[in-house]
Amino acid sequence: MLQLSIIIVNYNVKFFLEQALRSVQRATKHITAEIFVVDNNSVDGSVELIKQKFPEVLLIENKENLGFAKANNQAIKCANGEYILLLNPDTIVEEDTFEKCLRFMEEHPEAGAVGVKMLDGKGSFLPESKRAFPSPAVAFYKAFGLSTLFPQSKTFGRYHLGYLPEHETHEVEVLAGAFMFIRKSAIDKAGLFDETFFMYGEDIDLSYRIVKAGFRNYYLANTRIIHYKGESTKKGSMNYVRMFYQAMIIFSQKHFSNQGAGFYIRMLKIAIYLRAAVSVLSRFIKRMSLPIIDAITIYGGLVLIKNFWQNNIKASEGLTYPQEYMYLVVPGYIIIWLTSVFFSGGYEEKARPVRIIRGLFFGTIAIAAVYGFLPDALRFSRAMILLGFVFAVFDVMFIRVLIHAMQYRNLRLGEAPEKKLIIVGSRDESDRVEKLLNQAKIKNDYIGYVSLLPEANHHLHHLGDVHQLDEIVRIYKIDEVIFCSKDLSSQKIIECMTKIGSYLEYKMIAEDSLSIIGSNSKDAPGELYTIDIKLAIATPFNRRSKRLFDIAAAIFLLCTLPFNLFIVKNTGGLISNIFMVLLGKKTWVSYAGSEKQQYQLPTIRPGIITPLDEFQMQNLDDAAISRINLLYAKDYTASTDAELFFHCYKMLGK
Repeated sequence: MLQLSIIIVNYNVKFFLEQALRSVQRATKHITAEIFVVDNNSVDGSVELIKQKFPEVLLIENKENLGFAKANNQAIKCANGEYILLLNPDTIVEEDTFEKCLRFMEEHPEAGAVGVKMLDGKGSFLPESKRAFPSPAVAFYKAFGLSTLFPQSKTFGRYHLGYLPEHETHEVEVLAGAFMFIRKSAIDKAGLFDETFFMYGEDIDLSYRIVKAGFRNYYLANTRIIHYKGESTKKGSMNYVRMFYQAMIIFSQKHFSNQGAGFYIRMLKIAIYLRAAVSVLSRFIKRMSLPIIDAITIYGGLVLIKNFWQNNIKASEGLTYPQEYMYLVVPGYIIIWLTSVFFSGGYEEKARPVRIIRGLFFGTIAIAAVYGFLPDALRFSRAMILLGFVFAVFDVMFIRVLIHAMQYRNLRLGEAPEKKLIIVGSRDESDRVEKLLNQAKIKNDYIGYVSLLPEANHHLHHLGDVHQLDEIVRIYKIDEVIFCSKDLSSQKIIECMTKIGSYLEYKMIAEDSLSIIGSNSKDAPGELYTIDIKLAIATPFNRRSKRLFDIAAAIFLLCTLPFNLFIVKNTGGLISNIFMVLLGKKTWVSYAGSEKQQYQLPTIRPGIITPLDEFQMQNLDDAAISRINLLYAKDYTASTDAELFFHCYKMLGK
């Protein structure tokens, strides 16, 4: 009988899926197994990758995203293995993981399912490797943060069972859906996944039903997997919070009494509101902290300048500045300056000094223009505007230099230090990876490569062998390590990561792959180094420019509406489009075609016209439309939209 059926549900994580399948292939060398991949209508080329590189995989192609539960059920119904493994596509398993799971299940006939020790992309233990059922009390402790404050408490820390040592095997209640190794007879008795759940909570529900069916669930500590948390699902988003807690509500309504479910649901709703409030507040503080610091320090400087100017320069004239100057005029100046800096790109991450100075300069011009329209009672001194500009430049630049020096320990403002990087693998594979990094234009300080075994022939970039890796990292102060999985086993890579520690960044590249993947924490989405093109439309500056053009063009169309009624086709559509653009629901120019033809391009609002409209092209294939969209995104400036806007003026009522 077939020992194991491995099921992977995939949705738009092609590069991670490739790594996962490579590790699964190595882990099934000594067992009989079949591999299913259920693709939920990915548009990133996942299906083509599987057909080309993994022809032995049993592929189920869905024409829509059916969700995690339905997709797994599709494959479970076709599975022939004595055991079934549900595995996430953003995972890497050790070579002996499946063998250890099989051995444990055979030695423990009461076991219905097992999970394993999961590590994130930096080698840190993921607490969700073992969990308890989400009872009302557990929900209360988690909702109010008590589980976070007291993770090892038997009372408050039950959600992640923090009081159970991670390096010991234990009986647990809930297994993570990222790796669920299940006895087929347990599924037959407990039933398939509940398809009411779309993405979250189905693993908890199935774990609960396996226990109810008379089996036990175990956490197996003697084997490990890497789980790039956040890649297939973005864990930090509010959409995740909403969907996760909604799944918990479904679970409570299904399994708890009416009274218990009511209390639990109230706790979950409180948790949603708390998480939402914290998320909004933290996002606001993060975005506004620097402008607030700028405003406070500039205001303080202008107070000093005003006092000096009043007491020393204008004292003979008996000039004093009224309270309105500091309470109304100066705050107005500061708002104009900082708004101009914002639109100049001065508040973008690692903004160069020229953007900040440019913003303050144009802000000063705007203030001077406004100054001429102020009543005489509020026209105090042009000199104060110029002195304020000079002080603002020095003040803002000093703050940026100080923050940069504290963060990066250098004074090269606007430039993050290049990461010191090493590659662990054979010389040939290291050379290949180095070329990929250069082609992808990844800025780094490549120190050299670390071989598997000592090399007799000296090479310029050879630093030593893998047994010296922790010493090499320490001596050269390395920031990032790239492992070549063609040359190193998954087990060896995980050993290196856990031995060195989580203060480094780790990435891997599979055999013959063009992508280098990794993730720095359980909450961060995975990172990807691949041959890529920098897209101008993705920059915050161009995004703001696009929005400003949309608003300006909409206002222009409104002001010239009587004339446009005779020029633009479908005037009703034009009026509707004007207001949709002003409300931010649409943009005047956007990509052409479907989601598949726009895949991996930065998301922008639906458009009225597209680059295809200028040439009135029809019957183009998917590849041609994708190339046109790519060129639009790659070379985007606001003038691009302006040209298309006027060339397709008659079509603005579409």
